[in-house]
Amino acid sequence: MQTTVRTIRQDGIELATEAFGDPAHPRMLLRAGGMASMLWWPDEFCRRLSARGRFVIRYDQRDSGLSTKYPRGQPGYGFDDAIDDMFRVLEGYSIAAAHLVGISQGGMVGQAAALKHPGRVLSLTAISTTPIGLEKSELPGSGKAWLDHMAVEPDWSERSETVAYLVEDARLVAGTADTFDEAGTKAFIERDFDRSGGYASETNHSVLFDIGDAWRGRLGELRPPLLVIHGTADPIFPIEHGIALCKAVPGARLLKLEGGGHELHPAHWELIMDTIVEHTK
Repeated sequence: MQTTVRTIRQDGIELATEAFGDPAHPRMLLRAGGMASMLWWPDEFCRRLSARGRFVIRYDQRDSGLSTKYPRGQPGYGFDDAIDDMFRVLEGYSIAAAHLVGISQGGMVGQAAALKHPGRVLSLTAISTTPIGLEKSELPGSGKAWLDHMAVEPDWSERSETVAYLVEDARLVAGTADTFDEAGTKAFIERDFDRSGGYASETNHSVLFDIGDAWRGRLGELRPPLLVIHGTADPIFPIEHGIALCKAVPGARLLKLEGGGHELHPAHWELIMDTIVEHTK
């Protein structure tokens, strides 16, 4: 499997990236969620997706992985910058337009990217996310167990405490479709922690939930084909969020993952990949 590791340097920032597959194939950019480096798009998932005839690019958003970092509580960016970073990565690979895939907060950024530059977004796949610019007072909120967990932070500089905290976080957001792999999750988070040099700066990603008023009421204008993928047991953004997003965008399609949580569980990979490949033909 052909892979390319590249650091995009533009406008004084660095964005670490990795690409899988043949650049001649349809191009696909993956954007992870909050407090997530590109490793949260698993290596094997990316390899298998590229084996289905896609050129797959993942990247570390700012304050994660090997990309530019800022002091905790002092992010040098906002939601609009996160949108522009997606296109900075594409420009770094000399790609004019691509299929975008975003999970959780990445799906929110992807919606805005498709609205801002519809000619550069061939399609959008939004996984486990919530619609931007909509009144959501009627939508269910996040589960109490997860909110209680998030209310007490660990010492982000302490490795074992942070790893234990995030393993528990992963357990709380997992679905009911399959068993939770505690040992595998712990090993992955340890790997990600060590590669990133800690997670303190990733707490800055909370600033990206301040999307501003520019996108209010605009989802009906979204033109790139939209595929919404959402677990029926998602405790962060319950399934109603995915349904609302699908209803707000003309022609959007919804794939429900029965028992799926706020995650990219291997039990659903085949279905997710098959549906994305069909969507990006």
